[in-house]
Amino acid sequence: MKIFKNYLLLGLLGFGLLLTGCGDDEAPEEENEEEVIDLVTLTFTPAGGGTAIVAEANDPDGEGAQDFTLDDINLAANTTYTLALELENTEEGESITEEIEEEDAEHMFFFSFTADAFSDPAGNGNIDSRGDDVNYNDLDGGGLPVGLSTTWTTGDATSGGTFRVVLKHQPDIKTATSTATDGESDIDLTFTLNIQ
Repeated sequence: MKIFKNYLLLGLLGFGLLLTGCGDDEAPEEENEEEVIDLVTLTFTPAGGGTAIVAEANDPDGEGAQDFTLDDINLAANTTYTLALELENTEEGESITEEIEEEDAEHMFFFSFTADAFSDPAGNGNIDSRGDDVNYNDLDGGGLPVGLSTTWTTGDATSGGTFRVVLKHQPDIKTATSTATDGESDIDLTFTLNIQ
């Protein structure tokens, strides 16, 4: 009888190990998995009316080895523009802009530009210092900037400047003092800026 009990115990132990070994080996799906962004469109619309200026950044192979190809941004001097940003995953037919709008408390755009290219905001942008001016038109539910819509007034004519756009994904860390070094960069693009 004692031998039978030992075999029964061994059998139950083996069965228990077999059950735990047959669990689902797949890793759980990551929340907030990084999106593929292969098209970024910047549309500068003049405040007084007129033709919008469009510049695109296009990554023809998505996550492949090729880099983005970027259009130059050609703006008129001493003109106020509203900048609208559109981001897409064209391969999947997804609007990443809509996702950013839905998760605005986790996203923020930062900008830098050639010093004094714009009279408003003045300076060189807020990538190097969060406290520097950028005219955000959209805020998240907590009153923090997002950056899908911003306002820019160009200065005098200049050519060969730069305009950099960085989208940071900052889940649970976006605050009034979080910076362009906090979180993951979803995009980081530097365009050539000409003001004519």
